[in-house]
Amino acid sequence: MFKHLLSLFLLCSLAFSTFAQKKKQTNIPSANMPQTNTLAPNSGVERMAAFEKRKALAAKSLVNNVKFRSVGPTIMSGRVVDIDVNPENPSEFFVAYASGGLWKTQNNGQSFTPLFDNEAVMTIGDIAVDWKTNGQSIWVGTGESNSSRSSYAGLGVYKTADGGKTWQHLGLSESHHIGRIVLHPTDPNVAWVAVAGHLYTPNAERGIYKTNDGGKTWQQTLFIDQNTGAIWLEADPSNANTLYACMWYKTRKAWDFEESGAASGIYKSTDAGQTWKNISTVSSGFPQGVGNGRIGVAVSPQNPNLIYAVMDNQANRPEDVKETLKNADKLTATKLKAMSIETFLALDDAKINDYLDEKGFPEKYSAKGLKEQVKSQKIKVLDIVTFTDNANDDLFNTPIVGAEVYRSEDGGNSWKRANTDYLDNIYSTYGYYFGNIWVSPSNSNKIVLTAYQLIRSEDSGKTFKSMNADNAHADHHTLWINPKNDQHLILGNDGGINISYDNGKTWFHANTPAVGQFYAVNVDMAKPYNVYGGLQDNGVWTGPSTYKHDMGWYSDGEYPYKRLMGGDGMQVAVDTRDNQTVYTGYQFGNYFRINKATGEQKYLTMPQEMGDIKNRFNWQSPILLSKHNQDIVYFGGNRFFRSMDKGENWKTLSPDLTKGGKQGNVPFGTITTIDESALKFGLLYIGTDDGLVQISKDGGYNWSKVSDGLPQNLWITKVSASNVQESRVYCSLNGYRDDHFVAYVYVSEDYGQTWQNIGQNLPAEPINVVKEDPKNQNILYVGTDHALYISLDRGKNFMQFASNLPATPVHDLVVHPRDNELVVGTHGRSIWIADVSLIQQLSDSVLTKELYVFPLKSQNTSPFWGRIRSKYEEAKPLSYEIAFYQKKAEKTTVKIQTDKGLILKTLQDDAETGLNFASYDLTIDKAAVADYEKYLNDIKKKDDKAVKLEEGQDTKVVYIKAGKYKVIIESASGAKTESTLEIKTTERKSKRG
Repeated sequence: MFKHLLSLFLLCSLAFSTFAQKKKQTNIPSANMPQTNTLAPNSGVERMAAFEKRKALAAKSLVNNVKFRSVGPTIMSGRVVDIDVNPENPSEFFVAYASGGLWKTQNNGQSFTPLFDNEAVMTIGDIAVDWKTNGQSIWVGTGESNSSRSSYAGLGVYKTADGGKTWQHLGLSESHHIGRIVLHPTDPNVAWVAVAGHLYTPNAERGIYKTNDGGKTWQQTLFIDQNTGAIWLEADPSNANTLYACMWYKTRKAWDFEESGAASGIYKSTDAGQTWKNISTVSSGFPQGVGNGRIGVAVSPQNPNLIYAVMDNQANRPEDVKETLKNADKLTATKLKAMSIETFLALDDAKINDYLDEKGFPEKYSAKGLKEQVKSQKIKVLDIVTFTDNANDDLFNTPIVGAEVYRSEDGGNSWKRANTDYLDNIYSTYGYYFGNIWVSPSNSNKIVLTAYQLIRSEDSGKTFKSMNADNAHADHHTLWINPKNDQHLILGNDGGINISYDNGKTWFHANTPAVGQFYAVNVDMAKPYNVYGGLQDNGVWTGPSTYKHDMGWYSDGEYPYKRLMGGDGMQVAVDTRDNQTVYTGYQFGNYFRINKATGEQKYLTMPQEMGDIKNRFNWQSPILLSKHNQDIVYFGGNRFFRSMDKGENWKTLSPDLTKGGKQGNVPFGTITTIDESALKFGLLYIGTDDGLVQISKDGGYNWSKVSDGLPQNLWITKVSASNVQESRVYCSLNGYRDDHFVAYVYVSEDYGQTWQNIGQNLPAEPINVVKEDPKNQNILYVGTDHALYISLDRGKNFMQFASNLPATPVHDLVVHPRDNELVVGTHGRSIWIADVSLIQQLSDSVLTKELYVFPLKSQNTSPFWGRIRSKYEEAKPLSYEIAFYQKKAEKTTVKIQTDKGLILKTLQDDAETGLNFASYDLTIDKAAVADYEKYLNDIKKKDDKAVKLEEGQDTKVVYIKAGKYKVIIESASGAKTESTLEIKTTERKSKRG
């Protein structure tokens, strides 16, 4: 989020600790039947097999010729994890995005080209470029090393020798997340890789790996334990035999994140990574203990014995004696937790009221009232704490040390803390999301910390100054400092790329790639309709579905997309009666009703009474407007909430619909998805993060669990009621938070009483969304962590639907009910749209035909056919698409002819199995011009002027005239079909009256 959202960010600073894992277990359950056993990670072999299956489903797809268009947005960009810059030509550099792939620019960021769109994964942890090959040799370590809620698992290391045209997989498939790749400066066969390892489960394939043969084989040379991986690796710039590795202990579950441990430390090798020594021991002066979190190091090129380290120190700060004495008489949550009823009743009312004010209690609560409730045992003293408390309060109540900078002047043998004061608001409790330090190549006293804020020290870390500016996003991850001019910086953060030429005083964006990380998308019913979506760390935005990226908005100052709010953007509901009223919000249930026209906002407050079950809200709390009355709003926490008056007032309609949550620092046991049948008001479904699906048939008053027939212990990502059959409902489930990647999608025909596994030919990829097409019940769309799939037979068989869609996670999708367009929200490449109107017509009667041509839309003539705007431009050929379905791939002939059989144009098409589009440029073959002119004169009215065909003024071709024509399509094997094409005359009205 942007810098002016600092207060919001600090309010939700622990939001990054949101998703996690379960312990590694045994037995991978089959997706064919319900399971009660625990989940296990899929192996790299299984995941590579899934990639091959994905490619096979693409090769056999009937819809490969249906193209998607990218509709952005681009301006807010997405999370950058690494930059590699040509030291001799800094206008040429590569950028790696967390889930948006690898991009290259050769014009200082004015434009970029994607290079890594079609491999097994698109998520990247680090890249390394051998500039001695002119940037042709590139190594990619897949799997983002930032342990975020959407840090996708990679599949090892890839390499290209031709600048990204082709890629070779080099193994290390079990690495999942790679922190760093270091190339030997003179030997192209030697490289080292820092493997962070699995995010959610223990694994032995962590630590430092080395190759001596260009990646053909790897040797694990440093291993600590199954929860301690290598997050960073740095080589001595003067001696490649000396390396420094940062090892990081962490564990993650869906309900808890342990981001530090005693095994974290710095290791050094002096024999090219063959053996390692811990140089962050007690005797060295480096901190010790379970508070040691993520570490980064930087070696000064000016003085290789000078090493800087930054550590996320999760240890509690020593108590400030003066502050402790000052607050000795103050009531705190810690004191209340241990307080007896008698002690509480004896407290001074003013002291209690001060506590209530500090914690933001509603005004209806007072010391007098609470004492009465405690005395009558209606509530407990602990209920007062938990009313405003959450799982992370203890971390806030006892502040941690946070980011610390250490300095060694003897190659890591001894360390001293450099910063003289606490580095507040740099890491806070989410230091795991950052962790790098950078030293200027030309000034060993100048260091920069990339963290929530960007700060610089000119005195070796003693004091720091901010480098934030109005045009720089927060949450910084990577930095390049020009070795020839350390005022020139290229910065990567959650908002893309920033470039500075004045040491960070001013920055400009280089954000032309559409790499937004969307969690959810929706549409309205305006003409043209608008798309809406919430993005990771970049708020909620809306823009026209017709958006095409260009730079023209710099001239008029109006970017087509508008931001509705900040924070981490979440789900969106739009009142389509006015297309102005929008319900959306940021993480953990903080939602608003927004009027786009006036900017008015109302916070949606869910009921919470003292002594009630504590409200818990998912990172992506679901919100839904009733499909029958858009005054009615549904919202999910751990309970189900409903408003009958557009969010003005709310009522709790259910008890806890989850398994009850788990103790940890991440809200868990929450509703993740809500849907209502379009066929019956009040027929509602919810799904939870702990694997439950519940149904209500009376508007939410009563609920029944219907998930016993589903696989157990999975995250319910989507429940989707059928648009056609009242009793039908679809459900997708996801094992991502167990490093478990089986595809789970089910259908029930009896309101969830029984379930059938569908999509059994899908590859092993976690599923995020399943939707039924609103016009054709046989069509299902499924979005996974790697692709988009479609079924034409209600889930019996799926094929890939991603001809030009990058292999990025698909988090959400919606079919526009009026315009028949599929809107796809990706988590890494923004929003894409495809026209599915022809796909919707693929009924059994069409699919059984050898050849079928779809009804052709009429085409208007234009006086501008054959004209160009300027003599310096080239004429663009016209294109009218003739859509047809062909059962088998073979050559096909398309003929445009008159009703008298005169052939005006013949097209040859290498038709594929499935949907095809023959492009007709609306011209006439030269050989047919004379006969066509005679034909037109024969059919003209008696008093009409004689027709004289003339070539286009600029294109020198003859265009078809108004009339009705036959389009005849014939396959090589003899199948034949035809349709009618009507060309209409464009009526031009004079503006002169």
